[in-house]
Amino acid sequence: MSPSSETAHGQRLVIVESPAKAKTIKGYLGPGYIVEASVGHIRDLPSTAAEVPDKYTGEVRRLGVDVDHDFAPIYVVNADKKSQVSKLKSLLAESDELFLATDEDREGEAIAWHLQQVLKPKVPVHRMVFHEITKSAIQEAVANPRELNQRLVDAQETRRILDRLYGFEVSPVLWKKVMPKLSAGRVQSVATRLVVERERERMAFRSASYWDLVGTFGTGRTPADAANPESFGARLIAVDGKRIASGRDFGQDGRLKAGSANTLHLDEQAARALAAALEQTAFSVRGVESKPYRRSPYAPFRTTTLQQEASRKLGFGAKRTMQVAQKLYENGFITYMRTDSTTLSDTAVAAARAQVTQLYGADYLPDAPRTYASKVKNAQEAHEAVRPSGDRFRTPAETGLSGDDFRLYELIWMRTVASQMKDAVGQSVTVKVGGRAADGRDVEFSASGKIITFHGFLKAYVEGADDPNAELDDRERRLPQVTEGDPLAAEQITPEGHATKPPARYTEASLVKELEDREIGRPSTYASIIDTIIGRRYVFKKGTALVPSFLSFAVVNLLEKHFGRLVDYDFTAKMEDDLDRIAAGEAQSVPWLKRFYFGEGEGTAAGGAAEAGNGDGDHLGGLKELVTDLGAIDAREISSFRVSDDITLRVGRYGPYVERASEVEGEPGQRADIPEELPPDELTVELAEELLARPSGDYELGPDPVSGNTLVAKDGRYGPYVTEILPEGTPKTGKNAVKPRTASLFKTMALDTVTLDDALKLLSLPRVVGVDAEGVEITAQNGRYGPYLKRGTDSRSLTSEDQLFTVTLEEALAIYAQPKQRGRAAAAPPLKELGTDPVSERPVVVKDGRFGPYVTDGETNATLRKDDAVETITPERGYELLAEKRARGPVKKTAKKAPAKKAAAKKTATKTAAKKTTAAAKTAAKKTTTVKKAATKTAAAKKTAASKTTATDEG
Repeated sequence: MSPSSETAHGQRLVIVESPAKAKTIKGYLGPGYIVEASVGHIRDLPSTAAEVPDKYTGEVRRLGVDVDHDFAPIYVVNADKKSQVSKLKSLLAESDELFLATDEDREGEAIAWHLQQVLKPKVPVHRMVFHEITKSAIQEAVANPRELNQRLVDAQETRRILDRLYGFEVSPVLWKKVMPKLSAGRVQSVATRLVVERERERMAFRSASYWDLVGTFGTGRTPADAANPESFGARLIAVDGKRIASGRDFGQDGRLKAGSANTLHLDEQAARALAAALEQTAFSVRGVESKPYRRSPYAPFRTTTLQQEASRKLGFGAKRTMQVAQKLYENGFITYMRTDSTTLSDTAVAAARAQVTQLYGADYLPDAPRTYASKVKNAQEAHEAVRPSGDRFRTPAETGLSGDDFRLYELIWMRTVASQMKDAVGQSVTVKVGGRAADGRDVEFSASGKIITFHGFLKAYVEGADDPNAELDDRERRLPQVTEGDPLAAEQITPEGHATKPPARYTEASLVKELEDREIGRPSTYASIIDTIIGRRYVFKKGTALVPSFLSFAVVNLLEKHFGRLVDYDFTAKMEDDLDRIAAGEAQSVPWLKRFYFGEGEGTAAGGAAEAGNGDGDHLGGLKELVTDLGAIDAREISSFRVSDDITLRVGRYGPYVERASEVEGEPGQRADIPEELPPDELTVELAEELLARPSGDYELGPDPVSGNTLVAKDGRYGPYVTEILPEGTPKTGKNAVKPRTASLFKTMALDTVTLDDALKLLSLPRVVGVDAEGVEITAQNGRYGPYLKRGTDSRSLTSEDQLFTVTLEEALAIYAQPKQRGRAAAAPPLKELGTDPVSERPVVVKDGRFGPYVTDGETNATLRKDDAVETITPERGYELLAEKRARGPVKKTAKKAPAKKAAAKKTATKTAAKKTTAAAKTAAKKTTTVKKAATKTAAAKKTAASKTTATDEG
């Protein structure tokens, strides 16, 4: 079927999920087609009993699933989709064919099936699938449609029913025993448990102190150069044949692990004594070991690796990454972003290899295309990796993208091109240095180096690391050229102390990796899972770290003690295997669901349920019985955690608090609220004592001289504050309600010392500082995170609380004249100042970035090259690097040029720039496009992503 055969086939209706996707596809199909969006799922299980049709009663009405009749789901059209369904029906009535063009994954197949069930078409129906939105791909999909894949539909329906049973049966237990409005889920509860377990490890952790020596050794050769340095650093590794203890030798309890008899644990005194004994030691090279170094390219992105790298390099959360990726896909820039495959099509391989040759030269192109096998169990190899769309990849500068869209596309483009480049090769060298101390002890130091002789794919892309201290693959460490027996002079021997650190908290990137490594859930759902546990207040973010709340401790404690199997990691992974078997047609869903819900032997023949699962016969069964008998669950015990012998942490319905039992039996104990976002591992006995020692109750300060209302100081969940007591009879609810004025105490104030004058000053905030040249009012305010200025929607931090009352309009305008800093941390000072750039007329400085030093004029950033050094770089060289970067960067659009000429100019400029680049045509200048523009563009993507994820609890 050709997309242009309008006469033969009349009008065709094409239904996709999102309006943005519809708009892009419509441009490729022409006048014979109507392209309309379903706006996500149009039908789902009812979210409340009120949505269930009146003919259903009892458990069916509560669950939305008829568990007694083969787990038949009750589907209802979403209230907010009824008008859209009516529109689709109207368009279908005027059409001769229907094309269901939803995404090609399990969720998209289910949406297509629901559309067919609701619309009840009387015209031919075709399933149209594609993994990229380009003209050729869309026309190919229209010409070669397929039938609906009922196995995918059944698999999605089984997951949906399973998640409904889990959520609707277990969540009410949490409401009764912990707190109202909580939720449990097949994957979200396990993800929460992972975060809680990591925090438990941190709480149980005991730090160990250990010392070693660091030496700087000189060869005595001059002159030295970068390729053959005169001196090098090495670390002490052994004394008299005993290995020096390092961090890996200590356990969580701070003690040396078993089997460390041949390990020497140095303390500070011993390390300093040894350093003193080595002051006159003659050292020599004891051994040089050289090995070839080879590093192969990273595989193209799949969903999870894209989320991890976007977190490491761009600071995106998993949800943000998927929103931006969805937008890029719907607008035809990348292939489908929900995939667990690392496969590239022949067309994509050819496009990547062509760009390798164009940008880096034939020397960087391997003789044969590279192929990558997926490491994900049950990977859907029919999908491709996430890559730039089309049979010719657009460089980032050619896309016209900006902001987050540009940054994520650039990341995907670089990774894809690098995947088809040659290995990086070089040499890794280990040098052993030995000597004898004045007291006769034999010591040995070791130094390791790495020289990359051919960078290969590292020219285009270097993968990030979750550990901020980890060395990236492209970093070199050069050692002098020495041979065994060469004498060395110790220029410096320095004792160095260390302390073991608790295991790092999960970040979004590392939690995604952990879930995937344990084979828990589906990679495509991880972003929504993390968003859910943050939204439910089970987890909060501290920087990039995911910190469990005290509430999550209570929830996980209940689930572990009374629903242990449901949050068992292996059990959850086995369930995932079973669901994949059902999708593959190797197992049946109804017997499997019966066994999960009713238990072994309930409503199923012997062996049938085991065969429906994975054949082990023991990892399913009995959810209904588990949630029926709740008598054994002690709500108080579940939510109580011992801090010390007489202090207990409790999670109450209004939040966590510490409690010391009363010495008099029957009388209430002493209580103190815990700050809302206190990390659990920071609640020490000392802090608990401090919280309990704080003054409690209200402190009357006196009357307000203006209103006459009494002012009091109180201690609240977010800290101490002052407020006013309103006269009796003041309406507290309704449209005439009056709220009392409140203000947090400054950090320098205390409940028992705050005065009436202090309270009056605090309640006078926010203070109007003045108005700017455009008439916008500037105010000084005190917030949860400290004092700040506010002008419209633009907020700027103040350095001290006193400034709230002293900052002048001139000072405020000067603060707003400075570039806004992201985050609350002060910017690091520049490494070097170079002068004023002749082009931008802005000051140029050298700064230290995450990937090494770079020059910047505030608008354009350019990384220092291999032969550049911070100490020796000249202003002229800095200006040259910036000029080169601007030449490669995205061409700015100008309204004066005609569209055709503008496009031609842009294509010529970017093609020329692409040939010159040696760093994958990174165009950081594009990043200066205003945030407002990026935010506007992402709104549609955000709405689309939300519409798809709300239909399932977890996937």
